[in-house]
Amino acid sequence: MTPHYRPEFEAALRLFARISEALHLRGLPRPVLVGGAAAELWSTSALTTGDFDICTPAQPELEEEMQRFGFVRPSGAGQLLKGWIHPNLKLGFEVVADVPMDGNVDAAHIRLVRPVGEGALFRVISVEDLIADRMGQYASGTARDRFDQARLLLALHPDADRDYLDRRIREESCGDFGLEDLQD
Repeated sequence: MTPHYRPEFEAALRLFARISEALHLRGLPRPVLVGGAAAELWSTSALTTGDFDICTPAQPELEEEMQRFGFVRPSGAGQLLKGWIHPNLKLGFEVVADVPMDGNVDAAHIRLVRPVGEGALFRVISVEDLIADRMGQYASGTARDRFDQARLLLALHPDADRDYLDRRIREESCGDFGLEDLQD
């Protein structure tokens, strides 16, 4: 069964895949999708986002490709000044780090994704690392809604690697939480 995303998010995924492919063809690593956009991807838009958080060690080259694909830096009062926006998508794109989650993500768990109807690929953190990220944010006390997001993501992915997931939750929450905290 084909996942169903909201149209603007699906369009943004296709564009991100093309940018990722352009970097790959230049011999550079594909950027990695993290944060809210990864949550929307793994939840098939049950969770939604207004921005794409990206990790890449090749930020200048990524930004060159983004400009080539029509992205602009917003300007003016009340605009996000650190990121980029595509005028047709109305979703912000921002490089948040060189590597996902301070390098704590097991590279073997980063997934390659091909959006429906697209020939290009992009990388995204695994659902396990995303759940761990949500639990780390929840544990910090700054994002109480992340617990519900983590539970939803786990419910949508019952085939998740539970050993890896438990280890990553413990790492991201400084040992305060584990997989058992998400289970009924």
